[in-house]
This record gives sequence, structure tokens and C-alpha cells, in this order.
Amino acid sequence: MPQMGESIAEGTLSKWLKKVGDEVKRDEPIFEISTDKVDAEIPAPAAGVLAEIIVKEGETVAVQTVVARLETEKGAALGAGEPAATLDSAASQPAAAQQAGKGASSPTPQREASPAGAPARQQPAAPAIAASYSGNGNSFEDRVRTKSSPLVRKIAAEHGVNIASLLGSGVAGRVTKRDILGFIESGASTTIAAPGVRIGGAPGSHALPLPEPWAGDVVEPMSKMRALISEHMVASRHTSAHVSSFIEIDFTRVARIRAKKRAEFEAATGQKLTYMPFIIKAVTQGLQAFPVMNSSVAGTNVIYRKQINIGVAVALDWGLIVPVIKHADDLSLSGITRALNDLAARARAKKLSPEEVQEGTFTITNPGVFGSLMGTPIINQPQVAIVCVGAIEKRPKILPGADGEDTIAIRTCAYFSISFDHRVIDGAVADQFLAFVKKTIETFPETGL
Repeated sequence: MPQMGESIAEGTLSKWLKKVGDEVKRDEPIFEISTDKVDAEIPAPAAGVLAEIIVKEGETVAVQTVVARLETEKGAALGAGEPAATLDSAASQPAAAQQAGKGASSPTPQREASPAGAPARQQPAAPAIAASYSGNGNSFEDRVRTKSSPLVRKIAAEHGVNIASLLGSGVAGRVTKRDILGFIESGASTTIAAPGVRIGGAPGSHALPLPEPWAGDVVEPMSKMRALISEHMVASRHTSAHVSSFIEIDFTRVARIRAKKRAEFEAATGQKLTYMPFIIKAVTQGLQAFPVMNSSVAGTNVIYRKQINIGVAVALDWGLIVPVIKHADDLSLSGITRALNDLAARARAKKLSPEEVQEGTFTITNPGVFGSLMGTPIINQPQVAIVCVGAIEKRPKILPGADGEDTIAIRTCAYFSISFDHRVIDGAVADQFLAFVKKTIETFPETGL
């Protein structure tokens, strides 16, 4: 199981693309995984024959866990007869279907095998309360502990227990089902929680009961991606003070530039020229003018990001993903177009690397492509704002005429909204940012391509 980023401690093997006995080429996709960052196809580290599948579809395992073995020499199955759960050293597991991501800060510590006949170490009946719990849920340890299974989170929500306040017996301190049940049965207080936070309900309230299926209902488990999106959206609402503001932007000038330059642009670059690159360019310039919009909150500190990395939400058949255009301020309109089209295409094909969905500093979502006029999106943590683009369409507008009389004209317009974190961004700043983006789009120069 590859480590898809330094904060990722586990992944779900969502689908095998090969079966036992199949021949595979080096770098040929062999299985798919889902993490809280990305859905991705993982390539074979060597050519050979798939000799053994250890981790089944749907199983979630720690990073660096061996998930399969390849036979790289005819008639010699690597690792035959070895226990599936053993984590071999790097020297003794050539061609194991295991790949470390570039974002890994250090390899996962390997566990020493117990001597033959040695008694298994007893797990504690209940986890200890984390003495170092920071209370803000932002530390790596806090995040790791709260990424327990859906069943554990359900039990914790029903009993009002904050998982991040416990030290579990699982990998990297994860709280297991045995841990949470042991903690509850021990009679310890179940009100341990971060200030102002109660899992499963509002502060001071009881967790809501889960709905029961009725006759004829269809019950399906959430996909890994859907469960993680759910978790992140709720966490973002608990973290940021969400406020939204709206503005209408006239795209008539951009529409004319696009119509005039479209054929020439597509012939020169091989890329389709949509409205989104113009929007990204305007937003990028707005972030340069209003640096607080490109920041993150760290406790009582504000981190002003020097890099401008624009995340663009891409709707998939199985969920939502936000690939990131790095250093967008260094790119021309054609460069932004190439990066945007490439990332979107590879997101839909599950070809993104973990680095391409990380380190975003600002996000744009575009439900307007589905006809939505406006929306109030949830902030993509740890960012402090997100822009929502509504449908770009022709509308009748009242404009001043040359003779001083008002006239009705057909204009190409769209509603933009911004959700921002009122902890660090005041409404005046957010509105000034939107006004800047509006002016930039409405006065976009023809030479800007």
C-alpha cells in the first residue's frame, strides 16, 4: 500500500485490475486505491506474473502493507509460504506490490516478529486518554486517531466520545472497535471532547438517532471517497466560520474575445478554450492583490502563502476531487488551459498522483456547468475561501445609452459567490476581492492570451 502523502496512514484497496495468474508489465496498473486525498491506479513495480493477492477489494490497510506478490522468474513465486501479514524488510521483498509515495516523510516502522512460542502481547481493554491532546484536532496525531472505521465513529457518535481524545491500540494509535467498546464499558466519562465540539451533534446536544430503513428501501454502504468527503465537509463546517457573498459578473467581453480567438488558440495549442482559464487568471490576480484570501489559520496564527496553487473541483461519477494547478500566478492563459485540461482528464481516468491533489491554497468550484445559478460551497480546509461559479448565460441588462437614456441589452453574465472564513477575513475584504475579480474579467485585454 503506497503512502499517498505525508499525512496519509492508510488506504483502501478498492479494485483489483488483475487476477492471480495474469501477466503484468512494469508500470502497468495493477490495482486501484482510495484515500482521503485521491483515487488512483497503482502500477506494478516490476514485470511478472501475479502470484498471490493478499489484501482483498474493500479492505483498508496501513501504508507499506504488502498487498500482493509478483512472480518475476518463471516457476519461482516470491514469498511462497510466508505469512500474509508479515512486513518484510526492503531487502527481502523484491517486486512486492508496494510503492512508497514521494510525499512520505519517513518509512513506516516495521514490527519485529515475536519469537516462536512467545505469548502474544495483550492489548489494553480500553484506550488511554491522550495526555498530549491539543484540543484543536489539527495535529497529525489527532487526525490519525480520528480516522477510524465508520463503525467506530458511529459508536463514538452514539456515546458522545471524541475519538481524538483517546489513544487506541491500532496502527499509529487508531481507535479500534475493541478500544471504543472497552472505553465505554470501563465507565469512564464520555464527555471528553475538544472545546465546543461534540461528535454527532451540536455543542451541548445529544447525537441524533440513525434513521432506520423501511420496507422496500435500498441500503448501500458509502464508497471510501464518499465517506471521506462527508467527514471533511462536516469537519470544515466545525472549523471555519462560514460566510457567503455574491456578485454578478458580465462576461460579454470575454465571450467576444473567446469567439474571436478560439479557432486560432485551439490550432496553436491543441486545447479547447473555455471560460474557466479566464476565471482562474482573474482569481489568481485577485489573490495577489488580497493576500489574506490565500492564507491558512494555524491556531492563533495566520499563514500567508507565497505560492498560489489553485484547486479546481472536478465532478466524477463516483465523487468529487480537487486537482491543483501549482504556481498558477506564473502561468499564461494558455499554460493555465493546458494544466486545467490535463488535470481534469487524468482525474476522470484515475491517473492523478498524490502531489497533484495536495497543497492547494484556494479553490474554485463550477456547478454552473450543470445549470446552477449560484451556491454556497463549503471551504476546502485548510484554506480560508472558495469561489463558486454559476451558469454563464445571456440575460437582459439595463445599460446607459450614449444619449443618456437607459437601454436594454443582451449580455453574457454569471453569478459568482464566495464562501470565506470570518475568523480571518472580514466581509469588506471578501467583497473587495470579488469586485477585483469582476473588474478583471470585465476588462480582460485581448492580448491576455
